[in-house]
Amino acid sequence: MPEPFTTADFQARMARAATAAADAGLAGLVVTPGPDLTYLTGYHPTASTERLTALVVAPGAEPVLLVPKLERPDAERAAGAEAVRMADWVDGQDPFAVLAPSLDPSGRYGISDNAWAMHLLGFQETLPGTSYASLTAVLPMLRAVKEPDELARLAAAGAAADLTYGAILGVPFAGRTERQVAADLAALLIEHGHSQVDFTVVGSGPNGANPHHEAGDRVIERGDTVVLDFGGLKDGYGSDTTRTVFVGTEPPQEVQEVHDLVRRAQQAAFDAVAPGVSCQEIDRVARAVITEGGYGEYFIHRTGHGIGLTTHEPPYMIEGETRPLVPGMCFSIEPGVYLPGRFGVRIEDIVTVTEDGGLRFNGTPHELALVN
Repeated sequence: MPEPFTTADFQARMARAATAAADAGLAGLVVTPGPDLTYLTGYHPTASTERLTALVVAPGAEPVLLVPKLERPDAERAAGAEAVRMADWVDGQDPFAVLAPSLDPSGRYGISDNAWAMHLLGFQETLPGTSYASLTAVLPMLRAVKEPDELARLAAAGAAADLTYGAILGVPFAGRTERQVAADLAALLIEHGHSQVDFTVVGSGPNGANPHHEAGDRVIERGDTVVLDFGGLKDGYGSDTTRTVFVGTEPPQEVQEVHDLVRRAQQAAFDAVAPGVSCQEIDRVARAVITEGGYGEYFIHRTGHGIGLTTHEPPYMIEGETRPLVPGMCFSIEPGVYLPGRFGVRIEDIVTVTEDGGLRFNGTPHELALVN
């Protein structure tokens, strides 16, 4: 088990967030339950409800965490509880009025993307002079550059996903449903240390041409190409891996050619990772390889997404994202080709930016594996 984050870690994170808010021209941040609140305080309510929980972080001010009184004991046990001034409210009291003194009545605030609409409207009604913008829009890099302890957790999650992939190659595929293989993937993720399974995509045959296919009751047959995309959380941080396998001993020539093309695209994109390179350049490099191979129109999604406390977060490897890579950023590289009604191929690793290039958090082979 990794060492837990400390009060000092959360103090430093909130201080950086306050500085980033000021640099963005904001009066501060309003953070509701979700990954940002977990990142800044270590507090993750057991359930996000209609009762307001909100952290206010502002330059030059002590952070304030407002919680329902009945949930205060849980909040006080959070690792970052000592780094905030805690306030509470009871049913029948107006929580927005309780928190209002901590807000600039004419300030512009970044607010969590997943804040409930009723809470945002409550702030606006109580403080009509305030305005709000999505945290992802105004501070997209708030959690993007990982600390060493976060990198260690992501590396451990990747290693656990690798063990899962190695094990799944040994289970029967032919004659079983996608749903059954997906259940095997989920069980193996838990067996290898994941506390939460977020997704287990098993796309066989024509279903592999749908990048987000929900595993169903299709029976996998010999001669099928199968896309396996799986991930979840280990010690609070994400894994996300995709490999493509073939059920049988002799893949058709086109399947092998497409797989080789995707593998070259994935490697080329990884080779392009370096500080200062734009996010969109990673997408361009992968897309160029697939386009030159004649399958550009069948690469229908971005090349990658950030990962951390959630499996999808900024930065995104997509055209138009000119932000430069910096050491500590972590993201997927996952080019794919999807031929409707026939088959799909995707290869995905999680990588981090280092001082002189990139480092993979996945080490399983990229070759087209053969399964039974």
